Amino acid sequence: MTKILALFLILIAAIQVIKPLGWPGLKKRSDAWKLVAGVAAVTVASVILSALFQGL
Repeated sequence: MTKILALFLILIAAIQVIKPLGWPGLKKRSDAWKLVAGVAAVTVASVILSALFQGL
């Protein structure tokens, strides 16, 4: 599920570079870094959560 979410966010970031989405905070093409930072945060959070729950 996390890989699907990361892929979805990367696709949105690619679309943002091609044509800005116009969402709040994403008005310019150069705002794609915010989406990439979100992908990185989701990936780090998923790694931490999977490491915490691996022993259960």
